Amino acid sequence: MKIFIEIPTWLGDAIMTTPAIQNIIKTYPDAKITLLGSFVSIQAFKDYPNIEKVLVDDTKKSGNRYKNLISLAKSIGKVDLAISFRRSFSSKFMMFFVKAKKKFNYKRLTKEEIHLCIRYNDFVNKVLNLNNQVGDLKLYFKPFLYSKPTLGINPGATYGSAKRWYPNEFAKVAITLASKYDIVIFGGPAETDIANDIEKELIKNGITNYQNLAGKTTIPELIEKIAGLDLFITNDSGPMHIAAAYKTKTIAIFGPTKFTETNQWNNDKNGLIVTKNLECAPCMKRSCPLKHHNCMKEITADDVLKAVENLA
Repeated sequence: MKIFIEIPTWLGDAIMTTPAIQNIIKTYPDAKITLLGSFVSIQAFKDYPNIEKVLVDDTKKSGNRYKNLISLAKSIGKVDLAISFRRSFSSKFMMFFVKAKKKFNYKRLTKEEIHLCIRYNDFVNKVLNLNNQVGDLKLYFKPFLYSKPTLGINPGATYGSAKRWYPNEFAKVAITLASKYDIVIFGGPAETDIANDIEKELIKNGITNYQNLAGKTTIPELIEKIAGLDLFITNDSGPMHIAAAYKTKTIAIFGPTKFTETNQWNNDKNGLIVTKNLECAPCMKRSCPLKHHNCMKEITADDVLKAVENLA
């Protein structure tokens, strides 16, 4: 059995497909899988069972994208089953040229507000005529072993500025908790400025037991480091879903996005959401359309510290 799977571009969305992919593997335990995704998203699937080939979608880089998509589809070869977890036109175009006995593009089956993990699993159940329950998020990395209790903070969010809580508030939380935990600041290459702002505040307040890893980790290293944390404080982001996969104690800060659809999956015992539930939220915008950003501005360090106490 040869199966082709296209995963979402965003790291968090890709991780939220893992319960559905686990169910595909459970249904076809001897399948050989070809996986396609962005450079970032596919790295989360290192050492995944049944995956024999990994392809990076770099069709936007040069030349005519649609010619590149046709070439990409042909490079997959003949498969028994092709499934895409993306809804974009480019994905549908590429899938048209994939040689497969059966192929399916992701569709939202209901307008109801349900978690994305359920949506992905329901889609797989429907197209493959299955009745599998939604399991946990699953990644195959060994957690990093810290020498002391460690708090991770993640001030970034790739989708846009509206999802980001403020560096000075993250710093206040870290300063307060530095007597109990060593601090690790996470972030991607585009989030080093935010991380550096937090680091400056820590230095000003005499905090020395911290590491600033923003822009310094690969995706596998990021996963391992988050997996080993004792506590994680984060915006709605890909790293938040990494933490959920490892049942890491997490405070997730939500402003403009729907926590009903993208909160940590199956981490209820170890995770709390901090949000203000304003009338204008969730707007789902990359930047605040009303220019005030109150959904994040009204969340204080004290709010987050109270959540930490409640989680203890």
